[in-house]
Amino acid sequence: MKAEILSIGTEILLGEIVDTNAQYLASRLPALGIDLYFKAVVGDNMERLTETIGRARERSDIVICTGGLGPTEDDLTREAICAVLGEEPLVDHELEATLRGFFVRRGYAMPERNVKQCWLIPSCRAIPNPRGTAPGWWVERDGKIIVAMPGPPSEMTRMWENEVAPELVRRHAGSVLITRTLKTTGIGEGNVDEMVSPLLKTRNPSIGIYARADGVQLRIAAKAPTEAQARDLIAPVEDEARRILGPAVWGADEDTFESVVGDMARVAGVTIATMESCTGGLLASTLTDVPGASVYFRGGLVSYQTELKVGWGVPASVVEEFGVISPECARAMAQAARERLEASVGVGITGVAGPDEQEGKPVGTVHVAVDAIWAAPQVMSYVFPSGRTAIKRRAVTVALGLLRQSLLGHRNEALV
Repeated sequence: MKAEILSIGTEILLGEIVDTNAQYLASRLPALGIDLYFKAVVGDNMERLTETIGRARERSDIVICTGGLGPTEDDLTREAICAVLGEEPLVDHELEATLRGFFVRRGYAMPERNVKQCWLIPSCRAIPNPRGTAPGWWVERDGKIIVAMPGPPSEMTRMWENEVAPELVRRHAGSVLITRTLKTTGIGEGNVDEMVSPLLKTRNPSIGIYARADGVQLRIAAKAPTEAQARDLIAPVEDEARRILGPAVWGADEDTFESVVGDMARVAGVTIATMESCTGGLLASTLTDVPGASVYFRGGLVSYQTELKVGWGVPASVVEEFGVISPECARAMAQAARERLEASVGVGITGVAGPDEQEGKPVGTVHVAVDAIWAAPQVMSYVFPSGRTAIKRRAVTVALGLLRQSLLGHRNEALV
């Protein structure tokens, strides 16, 4: 089965929102054995939308649309599907009653504009949407399917997982494509490619290598009649890749650096504290994105001013001799955070996020340090000439990598 994804909305074309829906759907189709050949974004224009849906329907077995199901005049997905199929919409009174009840339960009358969300055509059935006012459309005629889902991601994902995907599984009894992604740190893309080169000759599973913000990723993909059979093909290749890459592999699939580091800290029974300058608290925020982080995260200090660093325990002599933008200052910040917040390990970050140089150091200069009670301090220094936001995020990734190294050392000591 060949699929095409259409993301509908002028706001996507203008860059006002990021199209996460298409990425989500594209990642889910392979496991259903559905091949994605095309993706497109089209604005809220009746002529262009009708043309795009019509072309997609001609060349694909299933067209998956997101967006344009609202009640306003520029929500045109239903109208465009009607035009493509040459069918007239009628108000479904059961849908209308349900929708009016939705508004009554919230204490106000339904605007009459919302009645268009109760339309159906002969080739269409409504897809339930308990999270919003817009039912989806499942349109089927002449062996072709159009699925239209709402644009808000929470509504779309719920509809996909509970309504659309199960129906596609029921209908499509073919091969599936399953992927497994290993995430690495500390080695470059070329090095990973060279290390796993014996595995690259396999065709099923196939292997792809990609550089990402949190390291180099190794994607193993296998095609088989069932998911279980595909995973059986992947397992020995994954085992060999892990053996070759060793501790450079920090996670897989949906793992995040912060969740993996958090799990390591929780299992080890250690606590973390931070003192940040150029990252402005981003490391603390990232660590606490993980549910349950209070078990291991003691707290964080954001010290943009030099006097605050000194007031919180960074020796004035370090600042005077080496400057704030120095590995020595980062190390002192890590130690001060650990001691002041009574943690097992402290992290210090200092650097120049830009746009101007500081202490004669170029924009992108960053020093990250980890000070743990079980090992000598570790410091990493680099220059990453990029935009302010990218510099801060790179610094956090480096800090999480250093934390992981330190926690690996702690675990290895415990095993001795």
